[in-house]
Amino acid sequence: MQTKKSRVIFYLLMVVAMIGWGASWVHVKVLSDYLTIHEIIFYRYLLTALSMLPLLAWMGISLRLDGRSLLVTLLTSAIMILYTWLFIAGTKLGSAGLGGAFVTTLIPIVTFAMTALLRKERLRPAQLLALGLGALGVMTILDVWSFHAADIFRLENLYFALAAFSWGVLTILGSKVSGRIDPLLYSFVMYAAVTLMEGAFLTEFSTDLRSLPPLAWGNLILLALFSTTFATSVYFIGGKRLGADRISSFTFLVPFSAIGLSALFLGEKISWGMIVGTILAVAAIWMLNQKPRNR
Repeated sequence: MQTKKSRVIFYLLMVVAMIGWGASWVHVKVLSDYLTIHEIIFYRYLLTALSMLPLLAWMGISLRLDGRSLLVTLLTSAIMILYTWLFIAGTKLGSAGLGGAFVTTLIPIVTFAMTALLRKERLRPAQLLALGLGALGVMTILDVWSFHAADIFRLENLYFALAAFSWGVLTILGSKVSGRIDPLLYSFVMYAAVTLMEGAFLTEFSTDLRSLPPLAWGNLILLALFSTTFATSVYFIGGKRLGADRISSFTFLVPFSAIGLSALFLGEKISWGMIVGTILAVAAIWMLNQKPRNR
């Protein structure tokens, strides 16, 4: 009973974490009026890494890790930067709304496919049905049906497919390394590494932080503490507890939380398509988390 209760609690934490990821779209949109993209990335992960230090100390987690885990963590840090760059590049060159549908839909599909390939097993018909249902739900939420064919088949949208692939790799690697070290330590080292890589090679510090208004500071802090420290840490812990393939299915909730919070804070309208699509996405998550019955 206790195991079932703890699993339900963790599922609820995953839902809140996905709301945090959805909120990051709102935070970044506000911050983009004050900071460059790479400044947002740098300060986000800098604040995240700093915020995790007291948590690691309070939990008594040592900062030591073996050489192999460090190498894998550095690799995932580079992949996280690559994912961000691909998504930004695709948004600039292609359709941002359609890109969101592509990435969010392809992440669980790619992760399930790569996991099955690594395990040398085929996806069950129920899993394929659930992934299709989730894809349908996400596309309905974002009203993909209103896009023209020319928008869908633009070459630039290849960036979005590559972004989904890179996040799938990140998810699988994250679940593997978190089995060797504490997931919170893994997250901290990854955020710190991203900060160092961004600061050393990619970020041009052209904005005076003293000129930022309270609105920008509030969104930056929420982006770091809620959307990253909390949400991504829960995600990687989930990769260890539930598996990379199952945990990726929760990303179906991200478009709903992003659009819902955008409606609440940015005045965007909520459509019936979003409501229906959310129901389909939640049903897909439930199906993907069901264990196969023994024959």
